[in-house]
Amino acid sequence: MDRIPEPLLSVADLRVSFRVQDAWREVVHGVSFHLEAGETLAIVGESGSGKSVTALAIMRLLSSDQSRTEGRVALGSQELTSLSERSMQAIRGNRISMVFQEPMTSLNPVLSVGYQIAEALRQHRGLTGRAALEEAVRLLDRVHVPSARGRIKDYPQQFSGGMRQRVMIAMALACQPDVLIADEPTTALDVTIQAQILELIKELQADTGMAALFITHDMGVVAEIADRTLVMYQGHAVEAGSTEHIFKAPQHAYTRALLAAVPRLGDLKGKPQPEPFNLVDTATGQTQTPTFEASLPRNDVPPVLAVRGLTTRFDVRDGLFGRISARVHAVENVSFTIQPGETLALVGESGSGKSTIGRSIIGLVPPTSGSIELEGQDISRQPRTALAALRRRMQILFQDPYASLDPRQTIGQAIAEPLLFHGLSDRSSVADQVAGALRKVSLDPDMASRYPHEFSGGQRQRVCLARILGLQPSLIIADESVSALDVSVKARIINLMLQLQAELGLAYLFISHDLATVERISHRIAVMYLGEIVEIGLRDAVLNNPQHPYTRQLLSAVPVPDPAYRRHRATAIDRVGMDLRTQRHPLSYVTPDRTYRNVAPDHMVLAPA
Repeated sequence: MDRIPEPLLSVADLRVSFRVQDAWREVVHGVSFHLEAGETLAIVGESGSGKSVTALAIMRLLSSDQSRTEGRVALGSQELTSLSERSMQAIRGNRISMVFQEPMTSLNPVLSVGYQIAEALRQHRGLTGRAALEEAVRLLDRVHVPSARGRIKDYPQQFSGGMRQRVMIAMALACQPDVLIADEPTTALDVTIQAQILELIKELQADTGMAALFITHDMGVVAEIADRTLVMYQGHAVEAGSTEHIFKAPQHAYTRALLAAVPRLGDLKGKPQPEPFNLVDTATGQTQTPTFEASLPRNDVPPVLAVRGLTTRFDVRDGLFGRISARVHAVENVSFTIQPGETLALVGESGSGKSTIGRSIIGLVPPTSGSIELEGQDISRQPRTALAALRRRMQILFQDPYASLDPRQTIGQAIAEPLLFHGLSDRSSVADQVAGALRKVSLDPDMASRYPHEFSGGQRQRVCLARILGLQPSLIIADESVSALDVSVKARIINLMLQLQAELGLAYLFISHDLATVERISHRIAVMYLGEIVEIGLRDAVLNNPQHPYTRQLLSAVPVPDPAYRRHRATAIDRVGMDLRTQRHPLSYVTPDRTYRNVAPDHMVLAPA
């Protein structure tokens, strides 16, 4: 009788507990699953469901002093839970690799990215010197880091968030592992690069038989890549099965709630305004319909923000004395306006200049040229005292709310501080204003005494919104503000932002690479490529009648949350019809004149150079 082969990775009755005030608290409750060679399993669930803790337990990366792991984890026939730390070091990064969600905390800021990738090659594959660096260049090329050879000596802080994640993926794939554990690996990536990375992982699985364990909140990615799906809720595996069956006939109320919160590109086709999500209660499975309607922008008044000819460049220094040898043209001659109550979405891949525009507007990055007018006043021509008051009227909401909050301050203090600084409150009344701000974002005022680490990611983003709203801004720049949140939390934050816009007339500059979410929240869309806006217009026109090749590429790369659609997608993302320029230019470079042509009213596309 033939012997049935063992799974590549098997997890049986996994239980993880953490020490809390001298007592053990179990957070993962008897989870079991297996992975065959070449197979992809997706673990989905909201923040705190136990997904990442499960992965860390498999890798033996939890502190033995503060955690306790029970159950069985086997790589083939080798039991991992009983291995010595030295034996596990030979497996980590070699037979099992892991890509973490936040690359900046995983990369060493004092070592070049080339050195860090080569380190794994030296440790596990025996490559040394030039051979290791050449292989590192090849790996960076394979994950589509532009000018990989020229960037091999750069440090992590010199890369954008999406570029750092590509470095982490290159490092994880360096030793061609048997199992790849990917914890939100494409969260920071734009859709085109995400599609290329997913395709790369599929190629490696086909070539080497690598198994992949995907931890993600992106149901489009799950539908695109996963053979089977495991749904986790409050530390329990509540549903498991083939991905196609999970999407077609979800059985658990939480699974239905998760799928109901997934935005699908095309849902708002033909509709002129944004639309909030209908949410499903995780306990009862009942649909919750929002009680408000999203607003239309006011076009009968002057714009809140007018950006004209904005250009931002960065010097590139080389040599012993740091001589300026080139410049990166991060943003080149960008112009747009935003009306009261309007949301303009900036979309494009990492390095296209989206975030640089937001930081240039708010004053975190000095622009090279151009004008920025807020409510009719040119920011660059204001005296210092007037500028502080003007900047209060525009606020920025960052991607990582935890990094935006001082861990030593209570959230009440964090919300009160700008109110006191700008003279909008005094010590006697600030507590009432803090309570009011928390109510606006659907948080209990009693939470004011808590610290940031006591909140979930979605709650921390609400705290950041509350701090901003206290300053009564007319413009909020949201820079990837929901991209790191799981789908149900993201949907609630989007609904909250739409409700606040309808009530307060707020204008948003919404910077994102998630086109399905952009469709939900935006009135107009500007598509960026290599520092320039290549297409701008009403949301419905840009999404359903794209004119620029890059816009069409972006839309074709969006993962569809339907496993049946996987068979109809192109197997590779191409840049046919697009120029492959670089944003790094010599000092003598003169930017060519660029013109736009009107495709339709309020719809313009960049003409070919």
